Amino acid sequence: YRPMDLAIAWLMDLFRQDLLSKQEHAAKRIALVNGTMATALQERRFRACVMALVNDLTTRLSCTRVSIGLERDGNAWIEAISHTAVFDRKANHTRLISDAMDEVLDLGMSVCIPAQGDDVLTSAANAALAAEAKGIAVLSVPLAADGRVIGVLVFERRTGPIFDGPTIEVCTTLGLFIGQILDLKRDNERGAMRRAWDSSKAGVRALFGPRHGGAKLIATAVLAVVIFLSFATGEYRIAAKTVVEGAIQRAAAAPFDGFIAESFVRAGDIVKKGQVLVQLDDRDLKVERTKWSAEHEQYARKYRQALAAADRASMRVLGAQASQAEAQVALVDAKLVRAQLVAPFDGVVVSGDLNQLLGTPVEQGKVLFEIAPLDAYRIILQVDEREIEHLALGQTGNLALSGMPGEHLTFFVKQITPVSTAEEGRNFFRVEASMTGGLERLRPGMEGVSKVSVGERKLIWIATHSLIDWITMSLWKWLP
Repeated sequence: YRPMDLAIAWLMDLFRQDLLSKQEHAAKRIALVNGTMATALQERRFRACVMALVNDLTTRLSCTRVSIGLERDGNAWIEAISHTAVFDRKANHTRLISDAMDEVLDLGMSVCIPAQGDDVLTSAANAALAAEAKGIAVLSVPLAADGRVIGVLVFERRTGPIFDGPTIEVCTTLGLFIGQILDLKRDNERGAMRRAWDSSKAGVRALFGPRHGGAKLIATAVLAVVIFLSFATGEYRIAAKTVVEGAIQRAAAAPFDGFIAESFVRAGDIVKKGQVLVQLDDRDLKVERTKWSAEHEQYARKYRQALAAADRASMRVLGAQASQAEAQVALVDAKLVRAQLVAPFDGVVVSGDLNQLLGTPVEQGKVLFEIAPLDAYRIILQVDEREIEHLALGQTGNLALSGMPGEHLTFFVKQITPVSTAEEGRNFFRVEASMTGGLERLRPGMEGVSKVSVGERKLIWIATHSLIDWITMSLWKWLP
């Protein structure tokens, strides 16, 4: 059995050597790919990156020349040729390289001259590049990024072996990795205008080129909507924040300096005409009335004595003093009557709560209560200055109050004031409107949102006029 054992050992040794050889070649290919990637990543600028790549690949793959071209408007644009800082794009050899790149862009796959194995793919441009110099070998591989071909990598050999299967495989793999890196670097260096232009071209290709059925369907639907909005009309309504106020508001003010003795109502209470709202302390007034009444009686008695004595001078003086005392009594009586503040009409107390101020002093003229009627209201709309031009007197609208969101009240515009107020960085005009019904549930101070109908408008105008106005003002602001 010894010859058999020797044969088996010899076969196993051959198998081991073949395996080690394959592993060594695989390690070399991996090292080549990693080295090339490192070269591409160490350069920050796109132009320096492509130049470093072609020079590095020329050395690593023992090539005479390596070229990189990227796709522009469907054609290949040569970005760099190894060991060549400046090249003439109109030169014959440069034109042949460009044609070979265009051919690979169209095919979307690698092309090798001479072809390997059973590959009988027709590649006239690459064959012409190979035929320019006798015995040249050419390999063109696509550069891919995000599933699309963005460029071509062309390898040329004037001497040495042709491109074998493992080399083609390595170069194809390099095209996948290098393409992604170059696409990112080129994209980072593009300006805003270039990005917009490229995005526009991509959109046009998606809409009018092959494939992308979903994009075409969406574009068709959007176009149909725009056409519909351009011809259809609808009612345009202006929305505005709204508050309910009384048509009139009467203030109950302190008639004289005094103290609050008793309060009978507070904000929100319904009052009747003549109902007492607050009682001021009248004890000092009653003492003052007693004082002036006594003085009046005293002057009247002295006047009668002077009259009996026919003392005309004393009569004139005492008569004036008696009249003065009588006037003071009348003044105090008037204050006593006004010590009770009463409601001037049926209504609701809009503001005022004195229950916590009993016994505190009040100054003459201080407003203690405000009363609004229950059967007369006005609606105050805060209309944005950008919409005020569309409003006119007599226009109707609907009001939805926060307390009654499901009920829409009808009103009409009564007055547009030429005074604006600033709020939240915007100007609003005060517009007054009158209600046409549903007053029984309203109360002054209620808030909501109103919508005023201003007529028929194109639907597309309704949807875009705010944006168009903003763009117009922005252009007017920034253009000279």
